[in-house]
Amino acid sequence: MNTTPAETSTTVATLTMTGISKSFGGVAALSDVSLEVLPGEVHALLGENGAGKSTLMNVATGTIQPDAGTMTFRGETISDLDPREAAQRGIAFVHQHPAVMPDMTVLENLLVALPSSVFAGRKVDEVARELLATAGLRVHLRDRVENLSVAQKHLLEIAKALAVKPALLVLDEPTAPLGQESVELLFALVRDFVAQGTSVVYITHRLAEVRELADRVTVLRDGKLRATAVVDEISDRELLSLIVGRQLDSTFPPKHEGSGETPNFVIDGITGPGFNSVSVTGTPGEIIGVAGVVGNGQSDLLRALAGLTPHDGSVSINGTVMSARELLAKAAYLPADRITEGLMMRLSVRENAAVSALRRFRGRLLMNRKRELGMVGETLGSLSVKAASMDATVSSLSGGNQQKVMVARALLSEPVLVLADEPTQGVDVGARAEIYQILRDVSASGIPVVVASSDAKELEGLCDTVIVMSRGHVVDTLRGDDITEERMIHAAVSSTTQTVSVDDVAALEADEGDRKAVRAAQFRRFLQGDYAPTLLLMAVMIGLGAFIFAQNDRYLGDFNISSMLLLVSALGFIAMGQTIALLTGGIDLSVGPLVGFLVVVGSFFILDESPTTSIILGFAAMLGASIIVGLINGTLIRYAKFTAIAATLTVYIALQGMSFLLRPTAEGYINREISSIITTKLGPIPVAFIVLVLVVVGLEYALRKTPWGWRLRAAGSDEESARRVGVDINRTVVLGYVATSALTFLGAIMLMTQIGVGDPAQGVAYTLSSITAVVLGGTSLLGGRGTFVGTLLGSMLLIQVLNATVFLRLDQMWQYILQGTLILAAAILYAIARSKRTKRRSA
Repeated sequence: MNTTPAETSTTVATLTMTGISKSFGGVAALSDVSLEVLPGEVHALLGENGAGKSTLMNVATGTIQPDAGTMTFRGETISDLDPREAAQRGIAFVHQHPAVMPDMTVLENLLVALPSSVFAGRKVDEVARELLATAGLRVHLRDRVENLSVAQKHLLEIAKALAVKPALLVLDEPTAPLGQESVELLFALVRDFVAQGTSVVYITHRLAEVRELADRVTVLRDGKLRATAVVDEISDRELLSLIVGRQLDSTFPPKHEGSGETPNFVIDGITGPGFNSVSVTGTPGEIIGVAGVVGNGQSDLLRALAGLTPHDGSVSINGTVMSARELLAKAAYLPADRITEGLMMRLSVRENAAVSALRRFRGRLLMNRKRELGMVGETLGSLSVKAASMDATVSSLSGGNQQKVMVARALLSEPVLVLADEPTQGVDVGARAEIYQILRDVSASGIPVVVASSDAKELEGLCDTVIVMSRGHVVDTLRGDDITEERMIHAAVSSTTQTVSVDDVAALEADEGDRKAVRAAQFRRFLQGDYAPTLLLMAVMIGLGAFIFAQNDRYLGDFNISSMLLLVSALGFIAMGQTIALLTGGIDLSVGPLVGFLVVVGSFFILDESPTTSIILGFAAMLGASIIVGLINGTLIRYAKFTAIAATLTVYIALQGMSFLLRPTAEGYINREISSIITTKLGPIPVAFIVLVLVVVGLEYALRKTPWGWRLRAAGSDEESARRVGVDINRTVVLGYVATSALTFLGAIMLMTQIGVGDPAQGVAYTLSSITAVVLGGTSLLGGRGTFVGTLLGSMLLIQVLNATVFLRLDQMWQYILQGTLILAAAILYAIARSKRTKRRSA
């Protein structure tokens, strides 16, 4: 069964890994593992969840550095590999969880992930369309990735991998979310690449795929190498024994044998988004399956049954008609996309499992921690969840163990209905059998169970009744011996129902001959894009300006315009810096005290009697101090592991204290000639404001069209995905905070000329003002999304509102009321937009 490199080939291996070991928190993920992948072969990598398959390939592609061992690629020993270098060498990795940035467009995801050589000498859009077509992905390049389905995100990941024409292609569970057509296309692509000499490592739990594609197979168990063999020389039974360490008698538990029972679950003609007039009944002990080609309403039906989307028709459980609100409270739903919808990735395993069953852990006054630990631990143990501890973050678990945590949560919640969408996606054969038995036990206890799966063989072995859906309609209902893979596939592909699908809409939008559809699609993408808030801001500014002018015609006088734009210049530069911090997923609370501190520093050098050298030294000292502060902020966040709020608040306090130490009172009058130069005007327009506009244009171009901007937004959109595609997160964030402080330096110059003195009390208010301006401009507080243009307009609106209180003769209290109202309005609008995007993504 076992083979050695000498026995397989004398050809130089594409990849050789020898003695690889890796531990996380004292837990060994890999122990002395060796692997050889030959040119032009498909090498399957098998093992249970947590066996070390993905970890081994993360080492091979530079995402993880091993603790021990050596690696050669095409005969060359390599060390300290990172994802960017791996891509340049021709190593591509299609991850089980796509390494995509949801806040960026499809095109931007390609640009940030791929070497520039992929696009060399050709139009970027043209190359990108070819890449998408190769992978069979039909979406618009300007679509935001968060709006793509799970399957589409996987196809985008495949397109990125194929773009580098890899010498080594690693596919980690690539078919899990794909429909049959996409699977067949992927297999054809793999065969074409192998024929050209590409080596493929294929990680899967499906033995049928191993038989269809692979030449050799390696099995890992508990982080150790168990065997390597030629696929044709080892049986499925032997492979299963190696994978789980024991013989599996049967994957599927016996089906329900009862007959004539009163139905305990009745769906009667329910209709909702994505499906129409679905009816089915189930009796105690039965499992109902939902089959069909992916994207034909199966997931939509389960979401409606879970109470997550509205529906017409009725759902009865044990004779009681359940409303959508009751279903939401009492049904347990296991979504197909566990990362986005199923789990809270920053919380622990225990918290994720217990969150739906908190009422069961209540004591007289507080939560009973002992009861929680006991019940959660018992449930996790029954599912054989592999984790360092119950308090380990759920993101640290393998995909299959994350799936089991969702199952544990469903069991602990004592549901009246269990809905499982792709319940064994990415789950190994041993755990799969355990999940099947659990679902069978739940059904036997009298709780209805509905399972949607793209694996017809799974539904055949598990379910007692299966409805087949096509374009949102039930086209066949199968029971008993009629439940076969052949019958399900035939019913799905031979259906003639005519409901318009998402792909049909995409195709219609892509038809450039249909001008109306193209314009509608462009407008929809604009509304979903970063620039939509700018229209609203401009409308508000024009409306407010017209109202103020109607009350006081001096509002548009030259003096007032120039005064407002000077104020905008100071706030604008500082808010631009705050935008960069927020784009990285952080925040900078220190900008207010920093601008005041820089003015104080300048007040020692830039005086009326100061020589030119002193003035130059003063500006240099201000810039140097700002850069040092940016480095401190970035270092505390990335290397000392402070949160952005904690780090910048610490610097906030330090800077404010230093300002008062240097200048206990307002002293040091700024050079009037310098102030006059800085406040020079062209008509009523300050030159400083023109400079600000030019800086905004430059920053906006860099944000959209340069690697710096793509990396900045990638880091804030999804840090882990950005790291996988080769973004140096630490460097990007630290330099981002340096840029924030450098722009604050420009704002300090403007403030210095306005107040004309080194006042330590000035500047603090700019922290809140800058955040307000950025939020008004539409930049996400969660990172990854925003515009400098929006921030400029947000700064202008904020200054306009404060100016309005003067011209409308309002009390100073109104400044705070109006400013607070703007913040609240921006936060509400952002929350509504975010909610709508989430609903669209889930639908």
